[in-house]
Amino acid sequence: MEQSAVTPFELPADIIALVPMRNVVLFPHVVMPITVGRAQSIASIQHVLQAKTPVGIVLQKDPAIEEPGSDALYPVGTLANVVRHITSEDGTHHAIFLGVERFRIKELVEGYPFIAARIQRIPETIPDTTQVEALTLQLRERAMEILSLLPGVPAELAHALQATRAPSDLADITASLLDTEVAEKQALLETIDIEERLHKVLQILARRIEVLRLSQEIGERTKEQMEDRERKFLLREQLKAIQKELGEEGENEQEVAKLDEAITAAGMPEDIEQQTRKELQRLQRMPAASSEFSMLHTYLEWMTELPWKLPEEAPINLDAARSILETDHFGLERIKQRIIEFLAVQKLKPQGRAPILCFVGPPGVGKTSLGQSIARALQRPFVRVSLGGIHDEAEMRGHRRTYVGAMPGNIVQNLRKAGARNCVMMLDEIDKMTASAHGDPSAALLEILDPEQNATFRDNYLGVPFDLSRVVFIATANVIDQVSPPVRDRMEIIDLPGYTSEEKLQIAQRYLVQRQSEANGLQSNQCMLLPEALQSIIANYTREAGVRQFEREISRIMRHAALKIAQGEQQQVQIDANNLTDILGPEKYEHELALRTSLPGVATGLAWTPVGGDILFIEATRVSGSGRLILTGQLGDVMKESAQAALTLVKARAGDLNIPASMFDGIDVHLHVPAGAIPKDGPSAGVAMFTALASLFTNQPVRHDVAMTGEISLRGLVLPVGGIKEKILAAQRAGIQTVLLPARNRKDLHDVPEATRTAMQFVFLETADDAIQAALDVSINASSGNSDQESS
Repeated sequence: MEQSAVTPFELPADIIALVPMRNVVLFPHVVMPITVGRAQSIASIQHVLQAKTPVGIVLQKDPAIEEPGSDALYPVGTLANVVRHITSEDGTHHAIFLGVERFRIKELVEGYPFIAARIQRIPETIPDTTQVEALTLQLRERAMEILSLLPGVPAELAHALQATRAPSDLADITASLLDTEVAEKQALLETIDIEERLHKVLQILARRIEVLRLSQEIGERTKEQMEDRERKFLLREQLKAIQKELGEEGENEQEVAKLDEAITAAGMPEDIEQQTRKELQRLQRMPAASSEFSMLHTYLEWMTELPWKLPEEAPINLDAARSILETDHFGLERIKQRIIEFLAVQKLKPQGRAPILCFVGPPGVGKTSLGQSIARALQRPFVRVSLGGIHDEAEMRGHRRTYVGAMPGNIVQNLRKAGARNCVMMLDEIDKMTASAHGDPSAALLEILDPEQNATFRDNYLGVPFDLSRVVFIATANVIDQVSPPVRDRMEIIDLPGYTSEEKLQIAQRYLVQRQSEANGLQSNQCMLLPEALQSIIANYTREAGVRQFEREISRIMRHAALKIAQGEQQQVQIDANNLTDILGPEKYEHELALRTSLPGVATGLAWTPVGGDILFIEATRVSGSGRLILTGQLGDVMKESAQAALTLVKARAGDLNIPASMFDGIDVHLHVPAGAIPKDGPSAGVAMFTALASLFTNQPVRHDVAMTGEISLRGLVLPVGGIKEKILAAQRAGIQTVLLPARNRKDLHDVPEATRTAMQFVFLETADDAIQAALDVSINASSGNSDQESS
């Protein structure tokens, strides 16, 4: 034992040195190690070691106070003797104290290097009553019980409790063993009456025993059913039981409370809210370690995040809507008028069931951007659902929750993304869905797109009906024929056939050039694309109904200009038609009509494709043979039959066309449609085939500026065909001046832009003879019909 060489103070009998403690309460008859670090406390220890007097151990009220005064100390403490004292290398003093008796502070005394106080000793008075004796006996039994519940308790402690007979000593020793708050221990220290003190210790002891017993019961009960992988579950169950006994919330109560608030705020219909709260109750009873917990939690999050409430709809301003459409799109007047009518109906009858609009046309004609313009006009969120490549019905209607990794369908997912039940939802590429072994996704669309049924659309994942009647559905497709008839019947088809050269030029000047300038970091005046350059790109570098490839070519020019400006070669770049070869390379398309049709047996037809109209060359020749008809060029069944009918009709009209009958003897007729790697089929090449064969046998070339479309019958009648606007625009792109059309297709010219109708000449055909007269200038002996020419 080390002692400092200090001059001892002789204190009066009623004055002692104090050691304030921050979080320690020392009871009489208890041995406790204490670490002392404050200067005044160290001085107190050194004094009592020199003077060999007791020291006062007292608890301070606020542990943060470094130099506590009388108000910062509890009034009752414990006199203690220093049993052992050691000073460590860092200057900290460690001492073992033995509590002797209680004392009460009367006042602090100044003038010493340590805290000193005048005290009053509190003697122990033990009433000799049967009540105290009974309480003492019960306390000893409870103390032994708690020792049996605590792990790792030394046997000497149990023997010490058994040997302790004095009630006050037993109460103080047991109180020091309790794992309770320091304030509660101080209250026991201040309880002078032994009977009252025994009662308080017994109450605390009973509470702790109950907690320990419950923990032990839970451990024993769950251990019987537990395997190695369930050990974590045991710990959570123990924690839950302890928290329940202490009145604390369970581990998932906070999550359940959040979900409960979210359900209230979601605004669900009453029956759906009741079902959702039933699932919430299941979640509340479910342990977090359960595999179903996360699945059910995710489901409830989906239910609360869906837009059940209908937001307040902004009034529709038709003038603003018209302005938005004019700003976003050039041309498409009929389409814009139909959209304005659609918005007008929505304005007059907001709760009405809106028709499902389906924009059909080749790529790049503005189908998706029209949907975005409608959303802007309605001031509603816009979401796009890509249906291309979908082959599973569950992707539309969702998976059932019994499957691992189940999710709602695309419709519900995008509704949550939009955050509004009245959003504008575009079902893009509706013609690209395919059926598979997992079901037909187009069958799920029947309910989604039916205004009579979609108010109760049922997603398999949600398991409850959701009202889709306020969603404005807009569909897009390249080829409407690939959409199943039931789905097609639920939509209003609006065709977007493509743009004329003039429209493409206007679109480029208004939108594309500026957009690509900004995309490539150029100012509006740094790259000047002259109109003749844009026209050359349209005519010689692109052949499309839309403007996507056109925009790519403009982007290449902008990148070329950006390189020049970034290198400091030029401050402003001007592009005309003469610069295009250096930037874009040689022209990709050439006008070869004169070369193709300069020989007899070659005719120019018009065809419809999923990406717009196109021209089609039909070549016929004669070779020695046995009278066969040879067909090449990947022709489908319909075109093969048209070719056979055309040859038969030429033979039938041989006399009228001044063709000797002997010309058909000993020859084979070979009819070829170039680009043989591309499959071709459709009822629109009959007139062109007949004209090519008539040109071959009359040895008269077809006019190089004439293209034709239409089907023929064996009686020589010209039958109507479809896709007239697309075919006329393709003829204009190819430089055709005159188009031969079936007379019954005259009404379809209404859809052709006025500029195109003015620039071209149209000949309407009643019979095949009209086509011969217009295309070959061959006189027909038999008068079977008169051609009707129209120059609009």
